[in-house]
Parts: sequence; structure tokens; C-alpha cells
Amino acid sequence: MSSAFPDRPNPGRGRLPTGTAGRIAELLRQREQTVDELATALALTGNAVRLHLARLERDGIVERAGSRTGVSRPSTLYRVSSEGELRFSHAYVPVLTQLLHVLSRRLRPATFDAVLRQVGQELMAGRPRPVGTLRQRAEQGSALLNELGGLSHVAMEGRRLVIRGDACPLAAATRDHSEACSALESLLSSFVNAPVTSCCDREQVHCCFSVGPERLSQ
Repeated sequence: MSSAFPDRPNPGRGRLPTGTAGRIAELLRQREQTVDELATALALTGNAVRLHLARLERDGIVERAGSRTGVSRPSTLYRVSSEGELRFSHAYVPVLTQLLHVLSRRLRPATFDAVLRQVGQELMAGRPRPVGTLRQRAEQGSALLNELGGLSHVAMEGRRLVIRGDACPLAAATRDHSEACSALESLLSSFVNAPVTSCCDREQVHCCFSVGPERLSQ
């Protein structure tokens, strides 16, 4: 199963496949298929299909799903991965944003904020935490934000260590619900194992998180 947070950022992640690769992905969204079945459907050679499948696997869109008994030997079955399905769906952002609207009306502000902080903390369940100095752990926290769709870097601002971003991975939510920043604040704090405080510019939708104590000894 694909992880919600890949261990290594991949340049291909985030883009939908186009052309022949896109057609292969569409066929695999309908059902699991073998190389020969895809080649027949698209009037391609098996080697051409394998080349596209290798790229789709590399980008996390397609995965192997076992095998099917063939005439001479078993044939590998391919399917679209959970991560791949996420990229094809346009429903997640509007549905989750509307969910935040409903929760904000039904819950007291303090409870709403606490729920989002718990979401951020539980997103880290089972994920290895970084080790090293506070700066090194903050760098890994910045990388995690970027995996989630942010565009951040780590900087020293005076005596304060800050993860500052030019884009927010939760921009669709934070415009109307500043509490959504609490989820990222809690997520980062749990991940880097240090106090993290939001200093976001919500008007410009730019992320900012102060990491650790105000004054650092390192």
C-alpha cells in the first residue's frame, strides 16, 4: 500500500499522466490488467507497455497486484495505486473544506481547534521521526511540508529557527479556517519532537512555523 507521505520526494509525483501513459492509467482504473491485455487494447508492443508501466510505477501511480495464471507462465497484474486514485479525484479538497465549514459551525472554537491538532498529531502515527540537531530535524520537517504540497525552507531569523513557506499545503482550508494551521503545527511538533508555533501570514497564505525555544544554544 502506498504511504500517505512518501519517504523520498519524486519529481514525477503530483502530475497526472498524459498521452499513452494516461490511457494505460485509465484502463487500469477500470480493472486490473496484464501487459498483454494492455498491449492488445492499445495496439502497442509489450515492451512499449512495460516502458510506460515502469514510469507509472516510479511515479507512484501504478502498482503490481499479484499475478494471473497464463498458458506458459503467470502474468503480472497491474492496477492504479491508492496514491494514483488520489491524483485523479477532484473531490477531496471541496469535500474536506466543506467538512471544516460544518465542523466549525457545530463545535465550540476550542474544541474545533483541539480536533484539528489531534488530526495533525495522529497523521504522524507510525512514521519514523528524524534525528539530529534541532536544525536538522527542522530541515526534515520542511521537507515533509513540501511532500504535502508546500514550498518551504528553513531559516534563522535573529535567534529564532523558522520553517517559512511561500505556499501552504492547506491553502484551500486556511483561507476560511485559521484553525487548519493547528493541524500542521501539531504535525510538525510531533514530527520534529520540539515545540512548534505557527506564525503564518494567512492573508498571503504563506506558512511560517517557529521551531523550538525562542533562543537557541546551537
